[in-house]
Amino acid sequence: MQTRQLDFKFYATLLDAFTGYLKSDAIYERYWGFSENPPHTPEEFREKQFQSLIDTINRVPFDSEAADKGTAFNEAVDCLIENRPPVGMQFIKVYEGGKIACSSFKPGKEEKVVELMAAYNSRAFLFPMPLLKEFANYYKGALTQQFVQAVLPTCFGNVLLYGYIDELMPMSIHDIKTTGSYYVGKFKDHWQHVVYPYCLMQNGSDVRQFEYNVTDFRQTYTESYTFVPERDIPILTSHCEELIRFLNDNRDLITNKKIFAEDE
Repeated sequence: MQTRQLDFKFYATLLDAFTGYLKSDAIYERYWGFSENPPHTPEEFREKQFQSLIDTINRVPFDSEAADKGTAFNEAVDCLIENRPPVGMQFIKVYEGGKIACSSFKPGKEEKVVELMAAYNSRAFLFPMPLLKEFANYYKGALTQQFVQAVLPTCFGNVLLYGYIDELMPMSIHDIKTTGSYYVGKFKDHWQHVVYPYCLMQNGSDVRQFEYNVTDFRQTYTESYTFVPERDIPILTSHCEELIRFLNDNRDLITNKKIFAEDE
């Protein structure tokens, strides 16, 4: 793969961001279509979506409590799977009665951990231990945070697709999603369930079953998809080509050279 000329580099969630931009009008209708006093006009929202996509392309740093919470939850699950301490954050066990280990409380073997407090990015999150164990037990034996990449030929040249698989099982790929609210099919327009099986297949591993394992921290949900190469690769190619057209049309706004494979 290293010998092939690369013209673009796209990570999976960038394709999600582009889909969000393309579906700006539908998103507006979902949230504010029936509102008598919407916070934006459809045109203003479309412009916000455009700028958000440009910022995503340019990797503009952003602060998001929801994203931090998802990152912390993912790390907590992986730590349980791999039986290791956290990386880049601190975990504190919370026992029954809201007690934590300190000079005045030394937990014994009979003390039950009911929550895990994750301190990350100047924020603290509490996760129920039963929920964390439910996820970790489901992924028993999984390979965590597996980096994958593969080249996708397009009419504009070769695109390097890449990303991190949250949990890779022998027969299935899993992506953990945390959300404030869930509705059926929320992630069907995302691209991980196409990009990751494609990358694995191009590298000789035929794993076609994909699950988004979702929690709103009250319940858990699963969205299952099957990668069908003859159906999905043309759709993926078309989406990448549409993104390339957008990039070329707005090249004067793009500062991230990696998108154009100019980082090497």
